[in-house]
Amino acid sequence: MDNKFNFNERPFLVIWETTHACDLACVHCRAEASPDADPEELTTWQGFKLIQDVKDMRTPILIFSGGDPLKRKDLPQFIRFAKSKALRTGAIPAATALLTHEKIKLLKDSGLDQIAFSLDAASAAEHDAFRRVSGVFDRTLDSVQYANQIGLPVQINSLVNIHNTEKLDELVGLVENLKIVFWEVFFLVPMGRGKELPLISASKFDEAFEKIYGLSRRANFIIKVTEAPHYRQFVHRKGGQQRKSGGLTPMTMPAELKRPVGPGGTIGHAPSGVNSGKGFLFVSYKGDVYPSGFLPIKVGSVKDQNLAAIYRESPVLRELRDPNLLKGKCGVCEYREICGGSRSRAWALTGDYLAEDSSCSYEPVLQS
Repeated sequence: MDNKFNFNERPFLVIWETTHACDLACVHCRAEASPDADPEELTTWQGFKLIQDVKDMRTPILIFSGGDPLKRKDLPQFIRFAKSKALRTGAIPAATALLTHEKIKLLKDSGLDQIAFSLDAASAAEHDAFRRVSGVFDRTLDSVQYANQIGLPVQINSLVNIHNTEKLDELVGLVENLKIVFWEVFFLVPMGRGKELPLISASKFDEAFEKIYGLSRRANFIIKVTEAPHYRQFVHRKGGQQRKSGGLTPMTMPAELKRPVGPGGTIGHAPSGVNSGKGFLFVSYKGDVYPSGFLPIKVGSVKDQNLAAIYRESPVLRELRDPNLLKGKCGVCEYREICGGSRSRAWALTGDYLAEDSSCSYEPVLQS
């Protein structure tokens, strides 16, 4: 691990689910969001306190998510306050009627570093069916174009699962031709509404990895894979770095997955392999703290605890940061330091966040 960024002391990024409210009804929604705000969500002043905690912890990146963060009228205030603390910021608004050119301009003028939009298919019919609201696809592409016009860096988020694996080439083609700085590819964790969706097989993960890796060889934007950390060992092996005569080479992150600052100073990759509770922390709209939004084990609350103390002292988080505690083939894998498997998927499928990740087809070199 990079000694300049010790994941036992601080995460590389914090995601704050600013609200549970959203006007979409997406098939896979982790949060099972609904249109109205929950009365328990953090107040403006509690939000300021959380942002200060992130700064004090020396975490460089804060992402405002939801629900739909545009449902919070104080979102521009949060962005301005975070920027006054020299944090890099991102926001993930939903493509609803709230997402106007005026709102996008307001976010940019507030200091937002990067805005993220979701695209899960290359056609309006398929994307809108997935999001369960018509017009979302066209609104998203219009918002990308407008953000480009005003100079606000754009990120695209895409979920890969059984609904689009057979048409992933079309989605890759669409994303490749957009003017973006970052593509984040999510692989389904069966929770929330996503419990109803079947998972793709481990071999289908590998097929998707091939297409993502192919794009990474020619794209001028960063590609990040979320909830499939075995993409890191896939990239490592593609580079022929994992084995040598007489043993294994040291397991370090491939250079293409190690860019802390993105194009134009935008949000980049972590300097080491991030996983749930390891370089990453999720704060819910109520202020409850979780290893990630996909691993629903509460480890504290910012309403009555310091965020840094939660991150450093939680027994659950300390276990998640110790690769020697992993079980099954993840526990004996030579890539456990840079990968570690999806702890969220392990929990969702087995109830044990240290269990092996069954979505990985790689058979490790067993060490005596």
